[in-house]
Amino acid sequence: MSRIVGIDLGTTNSLVAHVDAAGIPRVIPDAEGRRLLPSVVAYTPAGIVVGEAARRQLARNPARTIYSVKRFMGRGGEDVREEARHVPFEIAPSDEVVRIRVGDREVTPPEVSAEILRTLKQQAEAHFGEPVHKAVITVPAYFNDAQRQATKDASRIAGLEALRIVNEPTAASLAYGLQKLAQGLIAVYDLGGGTFDISILRVKDGVFEVLATNGNTHLGGDDFDRALVEWLLADIKAVHGEDLSSDPEAVQELRLGAEAAKCRLSSEERTTLTIPFERFTYRREITRAELERLIAALVDQTLGPCRLALKDAGLTPDQVGEIVLVGGSTRVPLVRRRVEELFGKTPHSQLNPDEVVALGAAVQAHILAGGITDMLLLDVTPLSLGIETLGGIVSVLISRNTTIPTMAKEYFTTSVDGQTAVDMHVLQGERELAKDNRSLARFDLTGIDPMPAGMPKIEVTFLIDANGMLQVQAREQRTGKAASIEVKPTYGLSEAQVAQMVEDSFTHAEADVNARLLIETKTEAETVMNHVRRALAQGGHLMSAEERSLITGALDALRAVEESGDRDAIRERTIELNRATEPLAQRMMDKALRDAVTSRRADDILKRP
Repeated sequence: MSRIVGIDLGTTNSLVAHVDAAGIPRVIPDAEGRRLLPSVVAYTPAGIVVGEAARRQLARNPARTIYSVKRFMGRGGEDVREEARHVPFEIAPSDEVVRIRVGDREVTPPEVSAEILRTLKQQAEAHFGEPVHKAVITVPAYFNDAQRQATKDASRIAGLEALRIVNEPTAASLAYGLQKLAQGLIAVYDLGGGTFDISILRVKDGVFEVLATNGNTHLGGDDFDRALVEWLLADIKAVHGEDLSSDPEAVQELRLGAEAAKCRLSSEERTTLTIPFERFTYRREITRAELERLIAALVDQTLGPCRLALKDAGLTPDQVGEIVLVGGSTRVPLVRRRVEELFGKTPHSQLNPDEVVALGAAVQAHILAGGITDMLLLDVTPLSLGIETLGGIVSVLISRNTTIPTMAKEYFTTSVDGQTAVDMHVLQGERELAKDNRSLARFDLTGIDPMPAGMPKIEVTFLIDANGMLQVQAREQRTGKAASIEVKPTYGLSEAQVAQMVEDSFTHAEADVNARLLIETKTEAETVMNHVRRALAQGGHLMSAEERSLITGALDALRAVEESGDRDAIRERTIELNRATEPLAQRMMDKALRDAVTSRRADDILKRP
């Protein structure tokens, strides 16, 4: 088979991995050695940039820079109303698929995700020196059919065939399974940037069987950041009298600062946040205890799904032998404490929680390529599936947590004399009434011979494949009339739209790559120049006239080549400018440290009785 890679398409970061010749799963780094690709896409006037270059656009160009797009995958306008309030980009009004307005165009979440997948594809191709067309892509266990289909649409637009859609916690179990094929029960606690999943698995003789899964597709590290940002906004208003909540650029500066502070507080007890705004510089010390107070309720929200998954599996916490932590947000000490308290044992975190899902996806890719023959993965469907019957009642054909692939059949009949057609309404969810569940599809079984009510015998078959995708068939036994449908999500892209996007991606592939590389180089140059200008304004007095002249000369040299289109020249001048500003950066850091020490001593004096 051709090469197959494993991809973790994450809310905050995305990764691509493969199994090397020695049978070891490894993350594929980019040209600069970075293993994590920020899941951020910026639509600049010059073109589209992805990853770190796009992340740098967040504060300067928030309305055209899209992040956490995974939260919008496979969902409708009404579904995302709450999320839309917390992002700086505009969600266009729509009753169907979510559309994001960037300048004078609109893009869908699968299109945005496709840009991330395309970048990972190019990363892998550069590593192998050959084309890559196939992948295993992971999704949260609680992603419904629409969200899974949106992920497959994104892969097609990016020029990748998604051979398998694998649940993230299940992928993580595969990665750990390579280290030790434990005999027993494992709980995989997966808290990422935007989603939370808990899966209970049984592992025996290389067979991974998912017993139960639960979670929350609207809870993750982004919510931790948001809680901290709201607290900081209130503090700025109290201390400086400034309300920055309606300033998108300021909010993004705070969001990036809050995210960095949260990461530092995972290993430190306190950290200082310093952000220069236009009219003032905001400085605030944040302690781990303060952060934990802000996020405690959010962390506790993950424990309810854990208890439900245990109940569905017929287990108590003490029966689970191993707990595996997945997702960058599990680095937060409070999260680890709560998980340990619930299960009564220390969770495993030997593998990098940011990488473990991608590594597991690579293992599954290796299995599909025939590289591993003694390991088997049995996944489950996260929600019940059924059809609407008389009176708006749901008749469940496949219950949630059923091992997939699977098939189920049930017989129905008509309720009216002479009825020649039956409306088949396919539903997903756990409620008793059709109106309370998610509508997946409708189709008609026609051509039934007129018969008294109750006489026709209609066989309905549900078939779920290994990707969790559903096919439904209805057949009237007496006449042989049949109808079927591959269930498409309510909020998906049409086949024509996906096909056109795929065609466009191939037509413009080479030009797109060259344009993106030039844009990323220009974006980096612009970022460096902005930082240098700000540094000169704040610390220029620390330099001699000759040193300032050297920096401004390097700044002018970079500005002169910025619009030339010569990527190598821009890169060269950017490096020269970075070198020229090293003394200034050192002196500003020394001054900040002196100021901090002086301030601490003053505080100590004031506290004395």
